[in-house]
Amino acid sequence: MMTAFTGLAAPALRKSLLILALSAPLWHSAPAHAQLALPNMGDGAEITSSEERRLGDRIIRSLYRDPDYIDDPQLQAYVVSIWQPLVQAAKARGDMSPELEERFAWQILLGRDKSINAFALPGGYLGVHLGLIGAVSSSDELATVMAHELTHVTQRHIARMIGEEKKSTPLLVAGMILGALAASKSPDAANALILGGQAAAIQNQLSFSRSMEREADRIGYSLLAPAGFAPQGAVSMFAKLQHASRLNDNGSWPYLRSHPLTTERMADMQTRVPHDQTQPPQPTMEHAMMAARARVLSRPGPDRLRQWAAQPQLPEFAQLPALEQASQLYAATLSYMELKNLADARQSWSQLQAHVQTKGDATAQQQVRWLGAELELAAQQPQAALRLLGISDLQGKIQRPVLILGSQALIAAGQPRKVSDRLQTWVIEHPNDAWAWRLLAQAWQAQGLGLRAIRAEAEAHVAHYDYPAAIDRFKAAQDLARRSHTQADYIEASIIDTRLRAVDSLLREQAREK
Repeated sequence: MMTAFTGLAAPALRKSLLILALSAPLWHSAPAHAQLALPNMGDGAEITSSEERRLGDRIIRSLYRDPDYIDDPQLQAYVVSIWQPLVQAAKARGDMSPELEERFAWQILLGRDKSINAFALPGGYLGVHLGLIGAVSSSDELATVMAHELTHVTQRHIARMIGEEKKSTPLLVAGMILGALAASKSPDAANALILGGQAAAIQNQLSFSRSMEREADRIGYSLLAPAGFAPQGAVSMFAKLQHASRLNDNGSWPYLRSHPLTTERMADMQTRVPHDQTQPPQPTMEHAMMAARARVLSRPGPDRLRQWAAQPQLPEFAQLPALEQASQLYAATLSYMELKNLADARQSWSQLQAHVQTKGDATAQQQVRWLGAELELAAQQPQAALRLLGISDLQGKIQRPVLILGSQALIAAGQPRKVSDRLQTWVIEHPNDAWAWRLLAQAWQAQGLGLRAIRAEAEAHVAHYDYPAAIDRFKAAQDLARRSHTQADYIEASIIDTRLRAVDSLLREQAREK
Protein backbone atom coordinates (compact mmCIF):
# COMPACT_ATOMS: atom_id res chain seq x y z
CA MET A 1 0.00 0.00 0.00
CA MET A 2 1.28 3.35 -0.98
CA THR A 3 -1.45 5.86 -0.39
CA ALA A 4 -1.08 9.59 -0.36
CA PHE A 5 0.43 11.42 2.58
CA THR A 6 -2.94 12.90 3.32
CA GLY A 7 -1.57 15.02 6.11
CA LEU A 8 0.43 16.79 3.45
CA ALA A 9 -2.16 16.85 0.74
CA ALA A 10 -5.81 17.49 -0.06
CA PRO A 11 -8.35 14.76 -0.96
CA ALA A 12 -7.61 15.28 -4.62
CA LEU A 13 -4.03 14.28 -3.96
CA ARG A 14 -5.18 11.07 -2.34
CA LYS A 15 -6.94 10.17 -5.58
CA SER A 16 -3.91 11.02 -7.67
CA LEU A 17 -1.46 9.01 -5.63
CA LEU A 18 -3.89 6.13 -5.51
CA ILE A 19 -3.27 5.72 -9.21
CA LEU A 20 0.41 5.20 -8.45
CA ALA A 21 -0.12 3.18 -5.32
CA LEU A 22 0.08 -0.41 -4.44
CA SER A 23 -3.52 0.03 -3.65
CA ALA A 24 -5.23 -3.32 -3.25
CA PRO A 25 -6.76 -4.29 0.10
CA LEU A 26 -4.53 -4.30 3.16
CA TRP A 27 -6.15 -7.37 4.64
CA HIS A 28 -6.64 -9.24 1.39
CA SER A 29 -4.74 -12.31 2.40
CA ALA A 30 -4.55 -15.75 0.85
CA PRO A 31 -5.96 -18.73 2.78
CA ALA A 32 -3.43 -20.41 5.02
CA HIS A 33 -2.99 -23.38 2.69
CA ALA A 34 -2.16 -21.11 -0.23
CA GLN A 35 0.33 -18.77 1.43
CA LEU A 36 3.33 -20.71 0.20
CA ALA A 37 2.14 -20.48 -3.41
CA LEU A 38 2.03 -16.76 -3.97
CA PRO A 39 2.42 -15.77 -7.62
CA ASN A 40 5.77 -14.72 -8.98
CA MET A 41 5.88 -10.93 -8.94
CA GLY A 42 9.24 -10.38 -10.58
CA ASP A 43 12.62 -9.69 -9.10
CA GLY A 44 12.68 -5.91 -9.31
CA ALA A 45 15.67 -5.99 -11.63
CA GLU A 46 14.49 -2.87 -13.46
CA ILE A 47 15.30 -0.65 -10.48
CA THR A 48 18.21 -1.04 -8.09
CA SER A 49 18.06 -0.35 -4.38
CA SER A 50 20.13 2.80 -4.95
CA GLU A 51 17.69 4.04 -7.58
CA GLU A 52 14.78 3.32 -5.28
CA ARG A 53 16.44 5.27 -2.46
CA ARG A 54 17.03 8.24 -4.76
CA LEU A 55 13.38 8.06 -5.82
CA GLY A 56 12.30 8.10 -2.19
CA ASP A 57 14.61 11.00 -1.37
CA ARG A 58 13.13 13.00 -4.23
CA ILE A 59 9.62 12.52 -2.92
CA ILE A 60 10.57 13.09 0.70
CA ARG A 61 12.27 16.43 0.11
CA SER A 62 8.90 17.74 -1.11
CA LEU A 63 7.11 16.36 1.92
CA TYR A 64 9.64 17.92 4.28
CA ARG A 65 8.77 21.36 2.95
CA ASP A 66 5.04 20.89 3.35
CA PRO A 67 3.67 22.87 6.32
CA ASP A 68 1.78 19.81 7.55
CA TYR A 69 4.97 17.84 8.12
CA ILE A 70 5.58 17.70 11.86
CA ASP A 71 8.64 16.72 13.89
CA ASP A 72 7.22 16.27 17.37
CA PRO A 73 9.89 14.67 19.57
CA GLN A 74 7.47 12.84 21.88
CA LEU A 75 5.26 11.40 19.16
CA GLN A 76 8.25 10.67 16.95
CA ALA A 77 9.97 8.78 19.76
CA TYR A 78 6.79 6.80 20.48
CA VAL A 79 6.23 5.80 16.86
CA VAL A 80 9.91 4.95 16.39
CA SER A 81 9.73 2.74 19.51
CA ILE A 82 7.17 0.67 17.59
CA TRP A 83 8.94 0.89 14.24
CA GLN A 84 12.41 -0.20 15.34
CA PRO A 85 11.40 -3.58 16.85
CA LEU A 86 9.50 -4.33 13.64
CA VAL A 87 12.56 -3.48 11.56
CA GLN A 88 14.70 -5.72 13.78
CA ALA A 89 12.16 -8.53 13.46
CA ALA A 90 12.24 -8.19 9.68
CA LYS A 91 16.03 -8.33 9.78
CA ALA A 92 16.01 -11.43 11.98
CA ARG A 93 13.46 -13.06 9.70
CA GLY A 94 15.80 -12.60 6.74
CA ASP A 95 13.59 -10.09 4.93
CA MET A 96 16.17 -7.31 5.03
CA SER A 97 19.34 -7.91 3.10
CA PRO A 98 22.55 -6.13 4.18
CA GLU A 99 22.23 -4.03 1.03
CA LEU A 100 18.73 -2.82 1.92
CA GLU A 101 19.71 -2.23 5.52
CA GLU A 102 22.59 -0.03 4.40
CA ARG A 103 21.02 1.81 1.47
CA PHE A 104 17.49 2.49 2.66
CA ALA A 105 16.54 5.30 5.04
CA TRP A 106 14.28 3.39 7.48
CA GLN A 107 12.75 6.69 8.61
CA ILE A 108 9.33 7.74 9.89
CA LEU A 109 7.58 10.93 8.80
CA LEU A 110 4.56 12.29 10.66
CA GLY A 111 1.80 14.37 9.05
CA ARG A 112 -0.71 16.50 10.98
CA ASP A 113 -3.73 15.30 9.03
CA LYS A 114 -6.69 14.04 11.11
CA SER A 115 -7.49 11.29 8.62
CA ILE A 116 -6.67 7.67 9.41
CA ASN A 117 -3.87 6.76 7.03
CA ALA A 118 -0.31 5.49 6.65
CA PHE A 119 1.84 4.80 3.61
CA ALA A 120 5.14 3.38 2.42
CA LEU A 121 7.39 5.21 -0.01
CA PRO A 122 10.45 4.09 -1.96
CA GLY A 123 13.75 3.81 -0.15
CA GLY A 124 12.55 2.82 3.32
CA TYR A 125 10.37 5.79 4.26
CA LEU A 126 7.11 5.35 6.17
CA GLY A 127 4.48 8.05 6.62
CA VAL A 128 2.02 8.03 9.50
CA HIS A 129 -0.87 10.45 9.98
CA LEU A 130 -1.62 11.79 13.43
CA GLY A 131 -5.19 10.73 12.74
CA LEU A 132 -4.13 7.09 12.72
CA ILE A 133 -2.25 7.41 16.02
CA GLY A 134 -5.26 9.10 17.57
CA ALA A 135 -7.71 6.48 16.33
CA VAL A 136 -6.04 3.19 17.27
CA SER A 137 -6.58 1.78 20.75
CA SER A 138 -3.15 0.29 21.36
CA SER A 139 0.42 0.18 20.15
CA ASP A 140 -0.36 -3.34 18.88
CA GLU A 141 -2.94 -1.97 16.42
CA LEU A 142 -0.53 0.70 15.24
CA ALA A 143 2.20 -1.94 14.89
CA THR A 144 -0.14 -3.96 12.66
CA VAL A 145 -0.39 -1.15 10.12
CA MET A 146 3.30 -0.33 10.32
CA ALA A 147 4.34 -3.98 9.89
CA HIS A 148 2.25 -4.19 6.75
CA GLU A 149 3.82 -1.07 5.32
CA LEU A 150 7.30 -2.19 6.33
CA THR A 151 6.79 -5.38 4.35
CA HIS A 152 6.04 -3.36 1.23
CA VAL A 153 9.51 -1.89 1.66
CA THR A 154 11.44 -5.06 2.50
CA GLN A 155 9.81 -7.05 -0.30
CA ARG A 156 10.69 -4.37 -2.87
CA HIS A 157 7.09 -3.95 -3.99
CA ILE A 158 7.74 -0.58 -5.59
CA ALA A 159 10.58 -2.01 -7.65
CA ARG A 160 8.33 -4.89 -8.61
CA MET A 161 5.60 -2.47 -9.66
CA ILE A 162 8.02 -0.68 -11.94
CA GLY A 163 9.19 -4.00 -13.31
CA GLU A 164 5.61 -4.99 -14.10
CA GLU A 165 4.89 -1.74 -15.87
CA LYS A 166 7.69 -1.98 -18.46
CA LYS A 167 7.23 1.52 -19.77
CA SER A 168 7.57 3.12 -16.35
CA THR A 169 10.85 4.40 -14.98
CA PRO A 170 11.79 5.52 -11.49
CA LEU A 171 11.87 9.13 -12.61
CA LEU A 172 8.48 8.82 -14.29
CA VAL A 173 6.95 7.46 -11.15
CA ALA A 174 8.63 10.19 -9.07
CA GLY A 175 7.41 12.82 -11.51
CA MET A 176 3.82 11.61 -11.22
CA ILE A 177 3.96 11.54 -7.43
CA LEU A 178 5.47 15.01 -7.30
CA GLY A 179 2.87 16.19 -9.78
CA ALA A 180 0.19 14.94 -7.46
CA LEU A 181 1.83 16.73 -4.57
CA ALA A 182 1.86 19.95 -6.56
CA ALA A 183 -1.82 19.41 -7.35
CA SER A 184 -2.76 19.06 -3.69
CA LYS A 185 -4.18 22.59 -3.68
CA SER A 186 -5.82 22.14 -7.08
CA PRO A 187 -8.46 19.40 -7.47
CA ASP A 188 -8.81 20.09 -11.17
CA ALA A 189 -5.13 19.43 -11.74
CA ALA A 190 -5.29 16.24 -9.73
CA ASN A 191 -8.32 15.05 -11.66
CA ALA A 192 -6.50 15.76 -14.89
CA LEU A 193 -3.79 13.32 -13.81
CA ILE A 194 -6.41 10.68 -13.25
CA LEU A 195 -8.17 11.28 -16.56
CA GLY A 196 -4.86 11.30 -18.39
CA GLY A 197 -4.73 7.53 -18.61
CA GLN A 198 -3.50 6.55 -15.17
CA ALA A 199 -6.82 5.01 -14.16
CA ALA A 200 -6.38 2.36 -16.82
CA ALA A 201 -2.88 1.57 -15.57
CA ILE A 202 -4.03 0.73 -12.05
CA GLN A 203 -6.79 -1.49 -13.45
CA ASN A 204 -4.18 -3.41 -15.43
CA GLN A 205 -2.06 -3.92 -12.29
CA LEU A 206 -4.91 -4.81 -9.94
CA SER A 207 -4.14 -8.52 -9.63
CA PHE A 208 -0.45 -7.77 -9.27
CA SER A 209 -1.09 -5.34 -6.44
CA ARG A 210 -3.37 -7.80 -4.69
CA SER A 211 -0.54 -10.29 -4.71
CA MET A 212 1.65 -7.70 -3.04
CA GLU A 213 -1.01 -7.10 -0.42
CA ARG A 214 -1.32 -10.80 0.35
CA GLU A 215 2.42 -10.97 0.80
CA ALA A 216 2.42 -7.87 3.02
CA ASP A 217 -0.41 -9.31 5.11
CA ARG A 218 1.30 -12.63 5.60
CA ILE A 219 4.78 -11.33 6.36
CA GLY A 220 3.64 -8.26 8.30
CA TYR A 221 1.52 -10.41 10.59
CA SER A 222 4.51 -12.70 11.23
CA LEU A 223 6.57 -9.74 12.48
CA LEU A 224 4.22 -8.77 15.32
CA ALA A 225 5.00 -11.40 17.93
CA PRO A 226 8.81 -11.40 17.41
CA ALA A 227 8.75 -7.60 17.74
CA GLY A 228 6.93 -7.85 21.07
CA PHE A 229 3.41 -6.96 19.90
CA ALA A 230 0.21 -8.92 20.36
CA PRO A 231 -1.01 -10.46 17.07
CA GLN A 232 -4.54 -9.89 18.33
CA GLY A 233 -3.88 -6.26 17.50
CA ALA A 234 -4.33 -7.21 13.86
CA VAL A 235 -7.80 -8.54 14.59
CA SER A 236 -8.90 -5.50 16.57
CA MET A 237 -7.48 -3.15 13.92
CA PHE A 238 -9.36 -5.10 11.29
CA ALA A 239 -12.55 -4.71 13.33
CA LYS A 240 -12.08 -0.94 13.29
CA LEU A 241 -11.71 -0.97 9.52
CA GLN A 242 -14.76 -3.17 9.16
CA HIS A 243 -16.83 -0.90 11.40
CA ALA A 244 -15.75 2.20 9.48
CA SER A 245 -16.56 0.49 6.20
CA ARG A 246 -20.08 -0.35 7.36
CA LEU A 247 -20.60 3.30 8.21
CA ASN A 248 -19.76 4.25 4.62
CA ASP A 249 -16.49 6.07 5.14
CA ASN A 250 -17.05 9.83 5.37
CA GLY A 251 -13.55 10.75 4.28
CA SER A 252 -11.80 10.32 7.58
CA TRP A 253 -10.58 6.84 6.65
CA PRO A 254 -8.57 7.17 3.41
CA TYR A 255 -6.95 3.86 4.38
CA LEU A 256 -10.24 2.21 3.43
CA ARG A 257 -10.20 3.63 -0.08
CA SER A 258 -6.83 2.09 -0.79
CA HIS A 259 -7.72 -1.04 1.20
CA PRO A 260 -11.42 -1.79 0.53
CA LEU A 261 -12.81 -4.58 2.65
CA THR A 262 -13.89 -7.94 1.25
CA THR A 263 -15.51 -11.00 2.79
CA GLU A 264 -12.41 -13.03 1.93
CA ARG A 265 -10.12 -10.66 3.76
CA MET A 266 -12.29 -10.51 6.83
CA ALA A 267 -12.53 -14.27 7.05
CA ASP A 268 -8.82 -14.71 6.52
CA MET A 269 -7.82 -12.33 9.30
CA GLN A 270 -10.24 -13.94 11.72
CA THR A 271 -8.64 -17.34 11.11
CA ARG A 272 -5.07 -16.19 11.63
CA VAL A 273 -5.31 -15.81 15.39
CA PRO A 274 -6.03 -18.90 17.52
CA HIS A 275 -9.53 -19.00 19.00
CA ASP A 276 -8.17 -18.77 22.55
CA GLN A 277 -6.23 -15.58 21.75
CA THR A 278 -8.89 -13.39 20.18
CA GLN A 279 -9.26 -10.89 23.01
CA PRO A 280 -8.00 -7.45 21.96
CA PRO A 281 -4.66 -6.42 23.48
CA GLN A 282 -4.77 -4.20 26.53
CA PRO A 283 -3.91 -0.58 25.81
CA THR A 284 -1.24 1.14 27.86
CA MET A 285 -1.45 4.48 29.61
CA GLU A 286 1.41 5.73 27.44
CA HIS A 287 -0.53 4.95 24.28
CA ALA A 288 -3.65 6.61 25.66
CA MET A 289 -1.68 9.81 26.23
CA MET A 290 0.14 9.66 22.89
CA ALA A 291 -3.18 9.17 21.10
CA ALA A 292 -4.48 12.25 22.91
CA ARG A 293 -1.36 14.19 21.91
CA ALA A 294 -1.83 13.20 18.27
CA ARG A 295 -5.45 14.38 18.28
CA VAL A 296 -4.56 17.76 19.80
CA LEU A 297 -1.61 18.38 17.48
CA SER A 298 -3.66 17.58 14.38
CA ARG A 299 -5.01 21.16 14.51
CA PRO A 300 -8.67 20.44 15.26
CA GLY A 301 -9.55 24.13 15.76
CA PRO A 302 -10.08 26.27 18.90
CA ASP A 303 -13.65 25.08 19.54
CA ARG A 304 -12.54 21.47 19.72
CA LEU A 305 -9.56 22.40 21.89
CA ARG A 306 -11.83 24.18 24.34
CA GLN A 307 -14.10 21.14 24.43
CA TRP A 308 -11.19 18.83 25.25
CA ALA A 309 -9.87 21.27 27.83
CA ALA A 310 -13.21 21.20 29.68
CA GLN A 311 -13.74 17.42 29.70
CA PRO A 312 -12.00 16.70 33.06
CA GLN A 313 -14.42 19.13 34.75
CA LEU A 314 -17.51 17.23 33.63
CA PRO A 315 -19.39 15.16 36.28
CA GLU A 316 -18.96 11.90 34.39
CA PHE A 317 -15.16 12.20 34.37
CA ALA A 318 -14.83 10.51 37.77
CA GLN A 319 -16.58 7.39 36.47
CA LEU A 320 -14.20 6.87 33.55
CA PRO A 321 -11.51 4.13 33.49
CA ALA A 322 -8.04 5.20 34.60
CA LEU A 323 -6.62 5.16 31.06
CA GLU A 324 -9.40 7.36 29.73
CA GLN A 325 -8.90 9.79 32.61
CA ALA A 326 -5.19 10.01 31.78
CA SER A 327 -6.02 10.57 28.13
CA GLN A 328 -8.48 13.37 28.87
CA LEU A 329 -6.17 15.08 31.38
CA TYR A 330 -3.29 14.95 28.90
CA ALA A 331 -5.50 16.32 26.12
CA ALA A 332 -6.79 19.06 28.44
CA THR A 333 -3.28 20.15 29.43
CA LEU A 334 -2.02 20.26 25.85
CA SER A 335 -5.22 21.94 24.63
CA TYR A 336 -4.81 24.71 27.21
CA MET A 337 -1.21 25.11 26.05
CA GLU A 338 -2.32 25.39 22.43
CA LEU A 339 -4.86 28.02 23.54
CA LYS A 340 -2.08 29.91 25.43
CA ASN A 341 -3.90 29.43 28.74
CA LEU A 342 -0.90 28.37 30.80
CA ALA A 343 -2.55 28.82 34.21
CA ASP A 344 -5.26 26.26 33.50
CA ALA A 345 -2.69 24.09 31.74
CA ARG A 346 -0.71 23.92 34.99
CA GLN A 347 -3.80 22.89 36.91
CA SER A 348 -4.63 20.11 34.45
CA TRP A 349 -1.05 18.94 34.40
CA SER A 350 -0.95 18.74 38.21
CA GLN A 351 -4.07 16.55 38.09
CA LEU A 352 -2.47 14.38 35.43
CA GLN A 353 0.75 14.02 37.40
CA ALA A 354 -1.08 12.98 40.56
CA HIS A 355 -3.25 10.53 38.62
CA VAL A 356 -0.36 8.81 36.83
CA GLN A 357 1.84 8.63 39.92
CA THR A 358 -0.73 6.45 41.68
CA LYS A 359 -0.58 3.89 38.87
CA GLY A 360 3.15 3.14 39.08
CA ASP A 361 3.62 3.23 35.31
CA ALA A 362 7.18 4.49 34.74
CA THR A 363 6.76 5.03 30.99
CA ALA A 364 3.58 7.03 31.50
CA GLN A 365 5.24 9.09 34.23
CA GLN A 366 8.04 9.90 31.82
CA GLN A 367 5.55 11.22 29.26
CA VAL A 368 3.96 13.38 31.94
CA ARG A 369 7.34 14.86 32.89
CA TRP A 370 8.08 15.64 29.25
CA LEU A 371 4.72 17.37 28.92
CA GLY A 372 5.47 19.34 32.08
CA ALA A 373 8.84 20.41 30.67
CA GLU A 374 7.06 21.67 27.53
CA LEU A 375 4.72 23.65 29.74
CA GLU A 376 7.57 25.20 31.72
CA LEU A 377 9.36 26.17 28.51
CA ALA A 378 6.18 27.83 27.26
CA ALA A 379 6.05 29.71 30.58
CA GLN A 380 9.70 30.76 30.16
CA GLN A 381 10.81 28.76 33.18
CA PRO A 382 13.82 26.82 31.83
CA GLN A 383 15.18 25.79 35.23
CA ALA A 384 11.83 24.22 36.13
CA ALA A 385 11.88 22.40 32.79
CA LEU A 386 15.35 21.01 33.53
CA ARG A 387 14.20 19.78 36.94
CA LEU A 388 11.31 17.92 35.37
CA LEU A 389 13.64 16.40 32.81
CA GLY A 390 15.94 15.37 35.66
CA ILE A 391 19.05 16.86 34.06
CA SER A 392 21.50 19.70 34.54
CA ASP A 393 23.34 18.96 31.30
CA LEU A 394 23.03 16.67 28.27
CA GLN A 395 25.70 14.16 29.13
CA GLY A 396 25.25 10.42 28.94
CA LYS A 397 22.73 8.40 26.98
CA ILE A 398 19.49 10.34 26.70
CA GLN A 399 16.39 10.02 24.57
CA ARG A 400 15.73 12.49 21.78
CA PRO A 401 12.80 14.25 23.53
CA VAL A 402 15.11 14.95 26.49
CA LEU A 403 17.81 16.17 24.12
CA ILE A 404 15.47 18.56 22.31
CA LEU A 405 13.64 19.84 25.37
CA GLY A 406 16.83 20.00 27.42
CA SER A 407 18.68 21.93 24.71
CA GLN A 408 15.88 24.48 24.53
CA ALA A 409 15.92 24.86 28.32
CA LEU A 410 19.70 25.21 28.58
CA ILE A 411 19.83 27.83 25.81
CA ALA A 412 17.04 29.76 27.51
CA ALA A 413 18.90 29.46 30.83
CA GLY A 414 22.04 30.99 29.34
CA GLN A 415 24.07 27.77 29.15
CA PRO A 416 24.59 27.28 25.39
CA ARG A 417 28.03 25.69 25.83
CA LYS A 418 26.45 22.60 27.38
CA VAL A 419 24.18 22.35 24.35
CA SER A 420 26.80 22.77 21.65
CA ASP A 421 29.18 20.27 23.23
CA ARG A 422 26.51 17.56 23.25
CA LEU A 423 24.82 18.36 19.96
CA GLN A 424 28.08 18.25 18.02
CA THR A 425 28.31 14.57 18.88
CA TRP A 426 24.60 13.99 18.25
CA VAL A 427 24.56 15.40 14.71
CA ILE A 428 27.58 13.29 13.76
CA GLU A 429 25.54 10.22 14.70
CA HIS A 430 22.25 11.66 13.39
CA PRO A 431 23.14 13.94 10.45
CA ASN A 432 19.52 14.09 9.23
CA ASP A 433 18.18 15.55 12.48
CA ALA A 434 17.30 19.03 11.23
CA TRP A 435 15.92 20.15 14.59
CA ALA A 436 19.18 19.26 16.33
CA TRP A 437 21.12 21.23 13.72
CA ARG A 438 18.89 24.27 14.28
CA LEU A 439 19.36 24.08 18.04
CA LEU A 440 23.10 23.76 17.51
CA ALA A 441 22.96 26.91 15.39
CA GLN A 442 21.19 28.73 18.24
CA ALA A 443 23.75 27.49 20.78
CA TRP A 444 26.70 28.60 18.67
CA GLN A 445 25.10 31.96 17.92
CA ALA A 446 24.58 32.53 21.65
CA GLN A 447 28.31 31.98 22.14
CA GLY A 448 29.20 34.51 19.48
CA LEU A 449 30.29 31.81 17.00
CA GLY A 450 28.43 33.19 14.02
CA LEU A 451 30.34 31.24 11.37
CA ARG A 452 29.57 27.91 13.02
CA ALA A 453 25.96 28.97 13.52
CA ILE A 454 25.45 29.69 9.82
CA ARG A 455 27.05 26.35 8.89
CA ALA A 456 24.64 24.54 11.24
CA GLU A 457 21.72 26.37 9.62
CA ALA A 458 22.97 25.15 6.24
CA GLU A 459 23.26 21.58 7.51
CA ALA A 460 19.65 21.74 8.76
CA HIS A 461 18.59 22.44 5.17
CA VAL A 462 20.79 19.60 3.90
CA ALA A 463 19.09 17.22 6.33
CA HIS A 464 15.79 17.89 4.54
CA TYR A 465 17.32 17.75 1.05
CA ASP A 466 16.79 21.49 0.50
CA TYR A 467 20.09 21.98 -1.26
CA PRO A 468 19.42 25.46 -2.74
CA ALA A 469 18.70 26.87 0.72
CA ALA A 470 21.75 25.09 2.13
CA ILE A 471 24.00 26.54 -0.56
CA ASP A 472 22.65 30.00 0.17
CA ARG A 473 23.63 29.65 3.85
CA PHE A 474 27.05 28.17 3.03
CA LYS A 475 27.76 31.14 0.75
CA ALA A 476 26.65 33.50 3.50
CA ALA A 477 29.15 31.75 5.77
CA GLN A 478 31.88 32.20 3.16
CA ASP A 479 31.15 35.92 3.01
CA LEU A 480 31.41 36.13 6.79
CA ALA A 481 34.65 34.11 6.78
CA ARG A 482 36.27 36.54 4.34
CA ARG A 483 35.79 39.28 6.91
CA SER A 484 37.38 37.21 9.67
CA HIS A 485 41.04 36.56 10.20
CA THR A 486 41.19 34.27 13.25
CA GLN A 487 42.77 30.81 13.05
CA ALA A 488 39.58 29.18 14.34
CA ASP A 489 37.51 30.83 11.62
CA TYR A 490 40.07 29.77 9.00
CA ILE A 491 39.55 26.12 9.96
CA GLU A 492 35.79 26.56 9.98
CA ALA A 493 35.96 28.28 6.59
CA SER A 494 37.78 25.27 5.17
CA ILE A 495 35.01 22.98 6.39
CA ILE A 496 32.40 25.29 4.86
CA ASP A 497 34.19 25.30 1.49
CA THR A 498 34.30 21.51 1.46
CA ARG A 499 30.64 21.16 2.39
CA LEU A 500 29.60 23.76 -0.19
CA ARG A 501 31.28 21.79 -2.97
CA ALA A 502 29.66 18.56 -1.78
CA VAL A 503 26.16 20.04 -1.57
CA ASP A 504 26.58 21.83 -4.90
CA SER A 505 27.36 18.45 -6.45
CA LEU A 506 24.19 17.01 -4.89
CA LEU A 507 22.18 19.92 -6.28
CA ARG A 508 23.51 19.31 -9.80
CA GLU A 509 22.62 15.64 -9.47
CA GLN A 510 19.18 16.69 -8.27
CA ALA A 511 18.75 18.93 -11.32
CA ARG A 512 19.69 16.11 -13.69
CA GLU A 513 16.85 14.01 -12.27
CA LYS A 514 14.20 16.57 -13.27
